[in-house]
Amino acid sequence: MSTGSAHAGEAASIAEVSEEASADEPTPRARRGRPGYDRAQVLEIAVKLFNEQGYDGTSVSSLASALGLSKAALYHHFASKEQILEIALDDALGGLESVLDGALADEGTAATRLVTVIAGAVRVLTGKLPQVTLLLRVHGNSEIERAALERRRIFDQRVAHLVGQAQQEGALRRDIRPSVTTRLMFGMINSIIEWYRPAHTSLTPEELVDDVTRVIFDGLRAR
Repeated sequence: MSTGSAHAGEAASIAEVSEEASADEPTPRARRGRPGYDRAQVLEIAVKLFNEQGYDGTSVSSLASALGLSKAALYHHFASKEQILEIALDDALGGLESVLDGALADEGTAATRLVTVIAGAVRVLTGKLPQVTLLLRVHGNSEIERAALERRRIFDQRVAHLVGQAQQEGALRRDIRPSVTTRLMFGMINSIIEWYRPAHTSLTPEELVDDVTRVIFDGLRAR
């Protein structure tokens, strides 16, 4: 083989290797009008929009537009707007129910378990602020909303029963009905969604837990 032919063959081999390497490397391509969102990000933005515009006031078209997606791309993540609502509400309710289940499984006094429930509820609210905000703003206009409200009602009943037990132990004052006490406690906790903005306050979630439990239980302590 001549020197010229050898050089030509070597050049061809180098070119082939270069082409194979290029084929293995990811090639950056410009995204045209479709931002990259995963399912969790779509859910987060959707819940934010529901809280700002109201669930009923947010159409699939407006949601897709806010995300910069086509409706078809949105449906790739979720089957419907209702599914997004159901998942968000279940996230909030599931967090609260988990706190209550854990407290009731404890062998401590009813008063101690109630403190655990209240502290845990504040932590769920601050940790899942958008989802809990959405939960507290549903009106029962759909089957999904009515199911969520029923779960809230059952949750409140279970907490009220625990309040009654703490009263029977002598730990809490008995001159207020357990159901009213429960409503007052969660009225305070739920009001946090109206003013607590983690990015704009030095108040940490745990400091908020301490403040809420002190106010509630100092006022409820048996005298």
